[in-house]
Formats: sequence, C-alpha cells, structure tokens
Amino acid sequence: MPRYDFELFADYHQFYLQDEPADGNLGDAWTEDASDRLLAVATGVIGVGTIRNTEVPVTIEIFEKEPLLDVTRFDHVVECSLSVSSGRIVVAGCTDYFPDAARIDVRAGTYRVRVNYANLNSLSPDGLDGNDSYHLELWLAPSTEISVLKRRAA
Repeated sequence: MPRYDFELFADYHQFYLQDEPADGNLGDAWTEDASDRLLAVATGVIGVGTIRNTEVPVTIEIFEKEPLLDVTRFDHVVECSLSVSSGRIVVAGCTDYFPDAARIDVRAGTYRVRVNYANLNSLSPDGLDGNDSYHLELWLAPSTEISVLKRRAA
C-alpha cells in the first residue's frame, strides 16, 4: 500500500485532489452543505476543507481494497468518489502553481476517497497553529454519493 506524506498550503481553508486533466474549478461546489461536511466535489476534483489556512499535514494511502473503517481515531470522516481517467492524481493547495504540484500515479478508474480528519479542536486562538491532520484513503470502487460517516462535534 503506497503512502504519501505532504505539507500542503491550505489557502482558503482547502486543498485539492484531482484527475490531472480536470479543470479543478470548485467555485460552485462549496455550498453550505459542502462547507459543513468539509468536502466539495466536482467532476474529476475534490476539495478537502481544513480548519487552518496555513500549511497542514496530509497523508494519502492507496489501497487494493476498501480499508477497515476506524472512526474512533478521527473527529470527522467523509467519503466520496473521484474519477481518475488519466492515471495521475494531482495533490495541491488551491493556490499552488499547478505544474509544480505533486502527482501520484495510480491505475485509471473510479476511486472511493475516505477523508479522515484528526484533532480538529486543536486550533490556537489566532487560528494559525494546531495539530489537525488529514488522512486520505483511496481504493478503486464504483461511484457512489457523498456520505458523512462521522460528523465533528460543533
């Protein structure tokens, strides 16, 4: 199972995973519901909401099959689908220079993406520091609707 660790600049409180040729436009996707679930989805791209708009730790793991679900370790867990026709996933902050953004080579197909959010209540009073982290698990699976498996406490 390949694992990738990043420090991404989460400008505007978000970072992206997208199929390389996708346009990456999530302007209309950040609805009130999307903001509440910390996840926006458009064709070929997902936006993961963050509690800080500074650098955040992001881990991405690619699995052969659905990994075990362990919501006890996380504050918030959501799942969605991501179509990757190119076989390359771009991982970037929303204001990163796209040609320099990280890429992950994968088999082309539709992936289920489970986003696990940890330590969301660790934000400092100034909103710049915290121990929040974002763990993404991907595996090939048929496309399904967005689902919130565990909702963060308000």
